[in-house]
Amino acid sequence: MKVFAISDLHLSGRSDKPMNVFGPEWEGHFDKIKSDWLEKVGEEDLVLLAGDTSWGMKFEDGMYDVASLAGLPGKKVFIRGNHDFWWNGISRIRSVAPEGFFFLQNDCVKFGNVIVAGSRGWACPGSADFSEHDRHLYLREAERFKLAFSQVKKVREEGDTLIALIHFPPFNVKKEDTLFTDLFEENGVDKVVFGHLHGAGFFPLRSEKEGIEYLLTSCDKTKFSLTHIL
Repeated sequence: MKVFAISDLHLSGRSDKPMNVFGPEWEGHFDKIKSDWLEKVGEEDLVLLAGDTSWGMKFEDGMYDVASLAGLPGKKVFIRGNHDFWWNGISRIRSVAPEGFFFLQNDCVKFGNVIVAGSRGWACPGSADFSEHDRHLYLREAERFKLAFSQVKKVREEGDTLIALIHFPPFNVKKEDTLFTDLFEENGVDKVVFGHLHGAGFFPLRSEKEGIEYLLTSCDKTKFSLTHIL
């Protein structure tokens, strides 16, 4: 089983918000992603989607965009991004999700010897425009990761690879310690997948901190291709 990741698809099948308003590189971006996906991914492989899957504001609109991935190979694991306003009630989502689609919320899922734990995360101290309002959400999201890792402990066995899936970058551009990085280190995370970032600003696609590999997978940053994780 191979593991791939991508994030920030910002699909708009039922909403009038095309991504090409953010630059010509976004023209036909979903077709580019699907083409790359079909070249790389097999039915037994795993694809991690690190948030902002849909622009939909309503549940039905978001699930319409999620369902547009059903014809692509592989099992899919999702977390919520800051623009996934359609994500309303994890039980409701799971009850209508296509087969082979997994949605994380303060928990984890295991495939063979690979465990994926995830939550949305939030902006970290030292990031641009970080405020006291952000601090509240930052602390809350750290607690949610604690819940996720408590579930990991129930299923983890020797030799398992643990991947943390988070929407926001878990540190600032200086890679300073955060509650998220502390939790990743304390819980033996092997790799961290995140997204959220767009545009020309610099942030490395791959970096390492305390032996953990961090991978930025925002689709425009990766030229609308999936990143091979394992």
